[in-house]
Amino acid sequence: MNSQEYSHSELIKKYNVPGPRYTSYPTVPYWESENFTSSEWIKQISKSFMHTNAQEGISLYIHLPYCESLCTYCGCNTRITVNHLVETPYINAVLQEWTIYKRILGRNPKIKEIHVGGGTPTFFSPENLFLLLEGILCNSIIMDDAEFSFEAHPNNTTLEHLKMLYGLGFKRLSLGIQDFDPKVQEIVNRKQSYEQVRVLTLLAREIGYTSINFDLIYGLPLQTLSSIEDTIKKVSVLKPDRISFYSYAHIPWIKPGQRKFTELDLPADEVKRQLYETGRNMLEEAGYTEIGMDHFALPSDSLYKSLTNGTLHRNFMGYTTCHTSTLIGLGCSAISDTWTAFGQNLKTVEGYIREVKNGNLPLFKGHLLTEEDIILRKHILNIMCRMKTSWEDSPRSSMARIIKRLTSMQTDGLLHISPTSIEVTDAGRPFIRNVCMAFDERLYKKSFNAEIFSKVI
Repeated sequence: MNSQEYSHSELIKKYNVPGPRYTSYPTVPYWESENFTSSEWIKQISKSFMHTNAQEGISLYIHLPYCESLCTYCGCNTRITVNHLVETPYINAVLQEWTIYKRILGRNPKIKEIHVGGGTPTFFSPENLFLLLEGILCNSIIMDDAEFSFEAHPNNTTLEHLKMLYGLGFKRLSLGIQDFDPKVQEIVNRKQSYEQVRVLTLLAREIGYTSINFDLIYGLPLQTLSSIEDTIKKVSVLKPDRISFYSYAHIPWIKPGQRKFTELDLPADEVKRQLYETGRNMLEEAGYTEIGMDHFALPSDSLYKSLTNGTLHRNFMGYTTCHTSTLIGLGCSAISDTWTAFGQNLKTVEGYIREVKNGNLPLFKGHLLTEEDIILRKHILNIMCRMKTSWEDSPRSSMARIIKRLTSMQTDGLLHISPTSIEVTDAGRPFIRNVCMAFDERLYKKSFNAEIFSKVI
């Protein structure tokens, strides 16, 4: 039976299973932290930095966890408060962590990429954000083609925020919108008007920002086809350079805030897929190209250009325009990556600040990649960024198992298998996470717990 013989709803029913989003491999739930130590992490990051800093530079992710209110759909590590006195001690801790890393690295890093996320980075005052970022950039070497970006909430991002960050080299910002429907905004507690978003977008462009991203989510509670259509129409008028169009991840067993609504409030599986298909078609009609999974960009944007020139990369920050082997995550819960190892910081603000004050890297857990991990990571990254991969140099024994798992997807018209490669078809793009799961040996070796992940569709 091929994809023409399967109805769309049957394919969704067959492949809509819990699965990872693959911002890393191995995925965080399958890290083996038993043999992970701070001294081993220092050795891994020093080695990666020494071998790659001169040519590639490094990427930085800075996690600012504070929000004034809880968006109930959110799966991020956040701290809800209206007390802005928390800003200064947290900034001091992040700068101290960066000092520890610079001492380990032994020389000033070349910075290729910075992303400030959260939480709500613009929870912090422009003055405090300036102190933080000036402290990070001081004595660092900024590469000529560096890309700096930050996440912004339309409700609290001011003209002063935009001007200050632009002056420090930030040319990209991402606005969390999700949906313009008032009923959807009410139930997920994410309220901002179209006019607020329009004004902020115009201000950013007047200042000189060259890439503006809108975050949208499909599959939210009370969301309908008409609300998606209205949201995409409004977004198309503002013409952001990039759009992230994510599937809502319903994980109330991990994020209790999602218990404000129930599964009965969510679109059924087939309806949820219709929300995506409708949104995708409208975005393509508006001139956007789908980039990898869940991302769209105009041909003028650097993300689109990286897709066409083969430099598109995916890491814990999502899709990026270039590959850096060394990614340092600063702040509570932030994750670092050396390509051969991962390290994650403590998730609580108090624990994070305490460890840093004691002069220690605030590590919570990590994973040292095996040779097989590195090979499989490369395949999964190729699929996520290029929709294809080849395995001439991979061990035949493991590839035989993987090909066997992929056979039914070929039968269903989702991909083509050759003796040494696969390529995902257009029909298979909505099921890209399923394709990656076939390569996930750790997923198959461990007892699978469906409550770890959200559904793929």
